[in-house]
Amino acid sequence: MVRGIRGATCITVDEEQQILQETAALALEMAEKNGLEPEEIVSVIISTTTDISSGFPAKAVRSMAGWEYVPVMCTHEMDVPGSLPLCIRLLMHANTTKTQKEIRHVYKNEAVRLRPDLTGAAAEKEEAR
Repeated sequence: MVRGIRGATCITVDEEQQILQETAALALEMAEKNGLEPEEIVSVIISTTTDISSGFPAKAVRSMAGWEYVPVMCTHEMDVPGSLPLCIRLLMHANTTKTQKEIRHVYKNEAVRLRPDLTGAAAEKEEAR
């Protein structure tokens, strides 16, 4: 079964090195928390807020060992006033036997504000059930 796994992180400044580092760390954590190998990942869609323009986050994923053949695409988020700035979001599609409820979404840095119900104590409480 193909499942979608969400993740997001924020950078502190629009610099290519930070974009690549944070994107790679997020993708790896998403795969690890869900017990996935690159061969099980169908595709990754990456979006950024429009204030990120110094580099392609997809380059980080394509550069990781074993991930060279994972289809990756970048796009921009809608530019909504008041939205979280300098944010990178990932939607990872993966072949897994996990149920929707067992999927572990990953939100890091300031992006934890996007889905507090899926981060920290709330997620741990749900896992314990």
